[in-house]
Amino acid sequence: QVQLVESGGGLVQAGGSLRLSCAASGRTVDMYRMGWFRQAPGKEREFVSSIGWTYGGPYYAASVKGRFTISRDNAKNTADLQMNSLEPEDTAVYYCAGMTNRRRTWDYWGQGTRVTVSS
Repeated sequence: QVQLVESGGGLVQAGGSLRLSCAASGRTVDMYRMGWFRQAPGKEREFVSSIGWTYGGPYYAASVKGRFTISRDNAKNTADLQMNSLEPEDTAVYYCAGMTNRRRTWDYWGQGTRVTVSS
């Protein structure tokens, strides 16, 4: 089992920045990739970004590419999402997700952290 806890959400004005952090605990040795998803009010949850836990480059949704940067720190078991040039359309609850080597599906989820971007 892997436990994921997000932090770093909040309220920011358009054009501002926020950094989200996801702390992983438990059987992190089984991890393959870490990702960030988001769900805006009245919308489906959507992919934002992912990165390999020990290797493998980042992927980004087209809507955030060039503005968001995902990174990992294996010593701290964290995966962060740096969000710059935020837009009101980025307002959502952001979820950290984990994928294991064995199943290769997003099996583990954090509780979510809310990001609100005001215009």
